[in-house]
Amino acid sequence: MPRLALITEFDGTEFSGFQSQKNGRAVQDVLETALGTLFKEDIRLTGCSRTDAGVHARCHLSHADVPFVIPEDKVPMAMNALLPDDVAVKEAFYAREDFSARFDIKGKRYVYRIYNSHNPSPLHARYSYFCPYDLNMDAMRTAAGFFAGEHDFEAFCAAGGSQNTFVRRLSEVSVRQSSSCDEMIEIEVKGEAFLYNMVRIIAGTVLEAGMGRIPADSVGEIIESRDRQRAGKTLPACGLTLEEVYFDGLDARLR
Repeated sequence: MPRLALITEFDGTEFSGFQSQKNGRAVQDVLETALGTLFKEDIRLTGCSRTDAGVHARCHLSHADVPFVIPEDKVPMAMNALLPDDVAVKEAFYAREDFSARFDIKGKRYVYRIYNSHNPSPLHARYSYFCPYDLNMDAMRTAAGFFAGEHDFEAFCAAGGSQNTFVRRLSEVSVRQSSSCDEMIEIEVKGEAFLYNMVRIIAGTVLEAGMGRIPADSVGEIIESRDRQRAGKTLPACGLTLEEVYFDGLDARLR
């Protein structure tokens, strides 16, 4: 059967995450329903990331085996005509038969957005966390600098995960002011794989360093302690967006 890969974008506000669940509206269910209508049979998707409830995605990769070929340039238009307004297929391509959206990706890039102003913004509320306190950007950058590399991130994992190990490798954690909004702070996290709520806890720790609640230069010690109680709080899902998934597009495509 042809293997179809989809790159999708979604507003996670009204979703329980990407992966299907017994209770809750999932992105996977919505996409599978549209695929089933398009291809006239039940279709099962495999995604690159489950994503937590409320987390958004600008670039989410998934794949499914389909019974016949629709030209790949026609798939997004056909799918989007069947999808609700909070999900869209941005690109589709036919992949080699052994391609896996879950196992063939090389990493992901997340951005956590903090709206830092004395007054909230209704226009940014769905896609950022509102923080009305003055923040020390230098302290936030110092704190962020401790995360790159391979570490045991047990202190940055929420209870309820299914991991076999807490060791993960991050290539970069950085803090910047948004180029499009002076009040928006962006915490960017790049890595190969992530623990349950890991990015949101890293963002919470960086934020608390910026607020002076955690010494910025103590983050290395917090990592080594493996003590969840010493790290920052888990920030709300609304501020987190999966921005990019890294994979070899040329190698993945059907030749």
